[in-house]
Amino acid sequence: MFKIEKFVIGPIGTNCYVAGNQDTKECFIVDPAVFSEDVMEYIEKEGLTLKAVLLTHGHGDHIGGIEELVKRYGIPVYAHEEEKELLGDAKLNMSPSFGPAVEFTDAVYVKDMECLDIAGFHIQVLYTPGHTAGGCSYYLEKEGVVFSGDTLFWGSVGRSDFPTGNTEDLIRSIKEKLMALPDDTIVHAGHRSETTIGYERERNPFIK
Repeated sequence: MFKIEKFVIGPIGTNCYVAGNQDTKECFIVDPAVFSEDVMEYIEKEGLTLKAVLLTHGHGDHIGGIEELVKRYGIPVYAHEEEKELLGDAKLNMSPSFGPAVEFTDAVYVKDMECLDIAGFHIQVLYTPGHTAGGCSYYLEKEGVVFSGDTLFWGSVGRSDFPTGNTEDLIRSIKEKLMALPDDTIVHAGHRSETTIGYERERNPFIK
């Protein structure tokens, strides 16, 4: 059984997700904004084993917890290959604006449409640049969910005026990659509440 728990953490309220498999008792984390004892306590309470961290992009408000997680648990951190420069440069990823500077160079870099098998889930990488050059989304077809990071929000889209951002790439990513998903796909974004692809297709003013 698939279970997602959302934690709103970090200095600007980033959505950090724990995606758990109740059958395998394993889980992965999406976008650990900071190292959170609440998140760790939840994982322990649920009896889960943490297997990986998935980064939708490398901005400081999404990556603050990765170094401590790797240190404590020795788990891999996945990110798109085009995000390598931003992850490794605190000025580009703006991490000092949200806390300690973070420059992370040990990620496992993935490609567009690559499939990951983690915690008993089949996860497809969707390259969705625009908010950053290496932004990506993670689609779990069987579970009917996509983690969109700061690419697509409820009723809105991500900013493109930060380092490596590009407005045309952002809208293209949403239209070609995310809007290609089924209407009932639940979108778990980096901020705000959840939504669905169908709702955004019909009502999002930025992509209509």
